[in-house]
Amino acid sequence: MSEEKSFDQMIDESIKTIRTGEIVDGTVISVKPDEIVLNIGYKSDGIITKEEFTNDASVDLTTVVSVGDPLQVKILKVNDGDGQVALSYKRISEEKANKRVEEAFENKEVLTVKVEKVTTGGLITTFEGAKIFVPASLVSDTFEKDLDKYIDQEIEVIVTEFNPRKRRIIGNRRKILQATKNERAKELLASLQVNDIVEGEVKSVTGFGAFIDLGGVDGLLHISEMSWGRVDSPKSIVTVGDKIRVFIKSIEDNKIALSCKFPDQNPWVIAKEKYKPGNIVTGKVARMADFGAFIELEAGIDALLHVSQISKKHVKKPSDVLKVGQIIDAKVVDFKEEEKKISLSRRDFEDDLVPDEVVETVVDDAMEQAENAAGEAQELAAEAAEEVREEITEIKDNVEEKAEEFVEEAKEKVEDFVEEAKDKVGDIVEDVKDKAEDVVADAKAKVEEAANEVAEKAEELKDKVQDFVEGVQEKVEDKMIDDIKGDDAK
Repeated sequence: MSEEKSFDQMIDESIKTIRTGEIVDGTVISVKPDEIVLNIGYKSDGIITKEEFTNDASVDLTTVVSVGDPLQVKILKVNDGDGQVALSYKRISEEKANKRVEEAFENKEVLTVKVEKVTTGGLITTFEGAKIFVPASLVSDTFEKDLDKYIDQEIEVIVTEFNPRKRRIIGNRRKILQATKNERAKELLASLQVNDIVEGEVKSVTGFGAFIDLGGVDGLLHISEMSWGRVDSPKSIVTVGDKIRVFIKSIEDNKIALSCKFPDQNPWVIAKEKYKPGNIVTGKVARMADFGAFIELEAGIDALLHVSQISKKHVKKPSDVLKVGQIIDAKVVDFKEEEKKISLSRRDFEDDLVPDEVVETVVDDAMEQAENAAGEAQELAAEAAEEVREEITEIKDNVEEKAEEFVEEAKEKVEDFVEEAKDKVGDIVEDVKDKAEDVVADAKAKVEEAANEVAEKAEELKDKVQDFVEGVQEKVEDKMIDDIKGDDAK
């Protein structure tokens, strides 16, 4: 009996004990397309399913593993219910990958990841087996409506949050794109000079102008710089995506002001010859006031036809005889080059714009004389009013520009807040789910271990009972033999 017990002890000592979560080395003894059997030196063999070997469901395990291959694995269950040990090869790879990602997080290293899946909240990517989530707000430095184009693509990210315990590893691609854009913008700004002629693309159009992408840095083309002529709306001149040739008007604090009013195209350069006093010119009625009508002679050049110069007859206000858009002829009576002012008259024209049936009265003549005497003063007042109007318009445009920037900034902040809220809710759900799964798994493992211990105790008790029975039987047989021998002796 003592020799047999010693032999059992030797067998028990030759078989190692294992625990859930332990990492062990093993050797492949059998391979199927969806399962690997491993000898890990335990009384039972270990099993690796395809799901615990790789994330690629299309892989045939017989093509990647051979009998005799050594594998390092993690123990998931000591008894999978069929008396075998459940193992995982993938989880060790993921842990190694997580360690590598953690190092990248600490060193702010850029990682190249592969996009595996698109969700409503962003992109699920992998790096050497580790999963990295890239929220939609961090995929690009501009709003991305369609994320499906990133499927199976490799992108660069920087890890900005690392918490594998909560399965929260966040990647940020926007930060890389912004840094790259800022670097390009810095280089471009350093190379640009005032008066440089450049080509850009219209990025956006507002009520006060358009923002032009010059290849990494934006410049503002104000409505007042879009043309030498009058521009009622920027959208009538440019649309998003247009290629446009501009020159740099000024650079201040990284803000670039652009212009399409090229000096060599300035109509006033040759205006002195075209609009000499006495010349007959043709123009279009652009706008009217009570004191006169502004006639557009060409893009960028307007002239004033004072109400007193519309006709020899009395005209109370220009709108009584003229319409905006009407084409008329007139004579240049004054040209002031420095002030860029041209005055016109139709008093000597035979095709009088005032109908013949209009009866002139003495009172009208007196009014006309008074208006002629006051004409100069009215014209000066009109010019001052025009200057004030332009200044007010510019102030309004500046206010609109600031308001537009504020709205865009607020919109981006709201989008970031919504995305962040979505991420946090998703994390809480995943965390609760993980904890529930862990509790169930631990409970199941403890039950299995207890069952194994009970089974082992039962086997030991059975052996002891058997030994006891055999001992009793031997003693009974010896007694019977002794009795028989005693009878024979008698």
